[in-house]
Amino acid sequence: MKMIYFTFVILLAMPAKSQDISELIKRNGFKDIKLGSSVDSVNGASFEKDFIELKEFEAKLYDVKNAAYEKIGEAEVKSVELKTYKGLIYEITVITPKDPRIMKGLEKSYGKATYSLRSESYYWRAPEIISLVYKGHHKDVKLTYRSYPVVKIMYADKKKKIQEIAEDF
Repeated sequence: MKMIYFTFVILLAMPAKSQDISELIKRNGFKDIKLGSSVDSVNGASFEKDFIELKEFEAKLYDVKNAAYEKIGEAEVKSVELKTYKGLIYEITVITPKDPRIMKGLEKSYGKATYSLRSESYYWRAPEIISLVYKGHHKDVKLTYRSYPVVKIMYADKKKKIQEIAEDF
């Protein structure tokens, strides 16, 4: 009994390794690709297609081919994609082969991730600012950075359109 109590006290005394979202906010994206910035600021970004995000918003998908984004440390990067709304980057998707060093690097930078049973993924989130989701897919890992301020712009534009329709009656 004393051993269990002693172990419990030691565990309570240890500092908890929690998320350091301030670093995630500071970096605001992947390498030098910043969320909320213009897609024109990304070297090697090429237009792929137009699509409808969330069944409502006209968006564009870009593929990025640039030697600066081919590796994360020694880990290979398979692809980098950008989603934009009105030319502003609101989502960055990075696909890599499964490599435990990537998750270790993310946790070193941003602290311990939160696990979501529902989506079977790990995530870091700064509410109303940015999120980063780490999700395994067969032999790959998908990192998704998302900008909430740009998503808010999308919904604000939708409200404006509805208001314009309401005023036109």
